[in-house]
Amino acid sequence: MISARLGGAGDIHLYAPVRGLASEVPPLLAALAGTPPSVVGLGISPDELRGLLDYFVNATAEPVVPLTTAERSEVRGLVRFGEVRVPNPAFVELLRWAREIPVEALDPTEDRTANLFTDNIGYVELVRRTVRERRVSRSPPAPATPDEYALAWDRTVAGGRGSRNVAAARDRHLVRAARLLAARQARVAVVVDRERFENVRDLFQAPDPGRLDPD
Repeated sequence: MISARLGGAGDIHLYAPVRGLASEVPPLLAALAGTPPSVVGLGISPDELRGLLDYFVNATAEPVVPLTTAERSEVRGLVRFGEVRVPNPAFVELLRWAREIPVEALDPTEDRTANLFTDNIGYVELVRRTVRERRVSRSPPAPATPDEYALAWDRTVAGGRGSRNVAAARDRHLVRAARLLAARQARVAVVVDRERFENVRDLFQAPDPGRLDPD
């Protein structure tokens, strides 16, 4: 897990565990316990947050999670580094840990994200993205560390210009939402997937990007 204390207004700590890797959970929870936040912001949509709470955190039995071909390939490549769980155990276990701490979703709604996707990813890039996903499904990246694996996977699957535009818009929305939290809470913890860390950190260091995009 990588982390940073962010400058600017408010006391904001950014944490970025590798998605799916169970060994990332203990250091994340230890860091949060060592510097308890007033509120936690997660890099997921409000819809995803409700789903994690309803079907995994508060449910008596966890449902079977269907995976796409690319997701199965991502798991096969990541399992070299230890136990892998779906959905992301960092988010699920954080929600279980934060019973007395408010948790908010910082990403756009799924409808807004779908609009961003259709606005930025045309037919040609969609075909290229599908080809990349099939290629990486047959031969996942094999770097030396889980950190490098997360970055290599993201570069391979979402490296097109439109995909980068969608990711950048999502990160801008997250930073704006986190700044709103910091304006009314003493200490904010923001948790995102590892591949988002650098861009989110850099956006926090930049001037305020303005109001939230409409959902």
